[in-house]
Amino acid sequence: MSSDADKRIAALSPEKRALLLKQLRQQQAQQGKPARAPVIASRPRDGSPLPLSFAQQRLWFLDQLEPESTLYNIPLAIELKGELKRDALERAFTALQERHESLRTTFRTTEAGPEQVIAPPSPLTLDVVDLRALSGAGLQGELYRHMREESLRPFHLTRGPLVRASLLRTQEHEHVLLVTMHHAISDGWSMGVVIRELAALYDAFLHGRPSPLPPLTLQYADYAAWQREWLQGETLEAQLKWWKEQLSGAPDVIALPTDRPRPAVQGTRGAKHFVQLPREVSEAIKALGQKEGATPFMTLLAAWQVLLARYTGQDDIRVGTPIAGRNRAELEGLIGFFINTLVLRARVTPELTFRQVLAQVRERSLGAFAHQEVPFEKLVDLLQPVRSLSHSPLFQVMFILQNAPVSELVMPEVSLRTLRVEAQTTKFELTLSLSDTPAGFSGSIEYNTDLFDAATVERMAGHLEVLLTAIVANPDAKVGRLELLTAQERQRQVVAWNATCTAFPREQCVHTLVTAQVERTPDAVALDFAGEQRTYRQVETRANQLAHRLMKLGVGRGSRVGLCVERG
Repeated sequence: MSSDADKRIAALSPEKRALLLKQLRQQQAQQGKPARAPVIASRPRDGSPLPLSFAQQRLWFLDQLEPESTLYNIPLAIELKGELKRDALERAFTALQERHESLRTTFRTTEAGPEQVIAPPSPLTLDVVDLRALSGAGLQGELYRHMREESLRPFHLTRGPLVRASLLRTQEHEHVLLVTMHHAISDGWSMGVVIRELAALYDAFLHGRPSPLPPLTLQYADYAAWQREWLQGETLEAQLKWWKEQLSGAPDVIALPTDRPRPAVQGTRGAKHFVQLPREVSEAIKALGQKEGATPFMTLLAAWQVLLARYTGQDDIRVGTPIAGRNRAELEGLIGFFINTLVLRARVTPELTFRQVLAQVRERSLGAFAHQEVPFEKLVDLLQPVRSLSHSPLFQVMFILQNAPVSELVMPEVSLRTLRVEAQTTKFELTLSLSDTPAGFSGSIEYNTDLFDAATVERMAGHLEVLLTAIVANPDAKVGRLELLTAQERQRQVVAWNATCTAFPREQCVHTLVTAQVERTPDAVALDFAGEQRTYRQVETRANQLAHRLMKLGVGRGSRVGLCVERG
């Protein structure tokens, strides 16, 4: 592929690029030419069973094991400043619910397995909490308490609803809108659809106009049925063959140096350390990727895998990454659980240059995008990794590069700004999540608090920034020699920790100093080796015995005595 073509591909949106690459890969004979996916058709709503997608079925199964888990809650908090009309907002939510069946979906268990159940539309009323009596720190504390508690309130997949919305009124013309969905009916992309369509509907209803949104020709249940029918037989086997070649033989567990041992059962308690890369480093990362025909996603992923290789000492690194799963235009405007997880493997040996690692990551990413339809659940079934409750299968570390922030949207006379909802849970041991902002790449490292201390992850974030700075300065440097330590850490390790000089009377001989120490602490341990210890009194006694023995053999002052002893 020419350099010019590479750059043109790198400039495409992730979804268009994935679709193009999928079509190119399907034309290659060595990939087995997987069959072209059929058109997704709308299914009649005549009472026939509506199957779950593969991803939904996995969450349904996990919910059977742990029904009160909040691990798959997707919280969103939006600050609204301006003259908000609550009735128009409630009408907008009601219209959104009527428009998207997924917002009215629950699940039931039958003899044939779980099914989707779509309830008829019904008016939505926002729960309103008035916090105007509070101010300052008291208001902020109460606000964040509500945000935290709402994000941790469980859903019931069989009863529903699987979406909640409430409004916190903080001042006369300031509100915070809390929207929480269960992952079984939504994903990160869907939250963007929710906010975008809510804004359009609110604008229309506020001014007495009908909905401006075109009718949907498909619903998520149509996609789930299509996926079940298409991904089977030869089609599925051709895709699985590629993944098996890519992932077989890799280590089951990444050997991260944790602050505490992995517990027998993996915990889900999590926290976040926020990351902000300098703008100049961020721009240099993009420029390097463009020169190499790689996207920012590929360049940052390669750096993350280099950092993990340096931390673990392993040269075979598998990282999970979510992909939108919307490589068909008719799926882009739907709310639903389309996201899939890809497993990206890299061989990172110390003698490789970063440019070589990036070329490898680029090639494997392109192949993964071309075979992205295979559900993660099928990969687990295919590869049969060692199952353990102490870690997740196939990978334990994730990388995410967000593409479409929703904070730039506006409503009439109301400004919108998304607020951070502090992580209380985590699915993986480490997750680096970044977004491309005007100030540079920013985001967070989410971590499992059963394994890592906050200070450890803070140091890791510093190492990542130093590593990226070194990479853009010299991408041809060997990755085993790229700088990791911050200036403060280097000063501490190279200078402070090596400041071991100790003042002692230089006019005295060593044996005189030892004798003085014996007089001060005769029973203190002087030597400790191979499980045996000697006190200062014992050392002096043995030394005197040896000295008298040598004197009897004729050794005097100034004589040279050879030593032949074992190392110790």
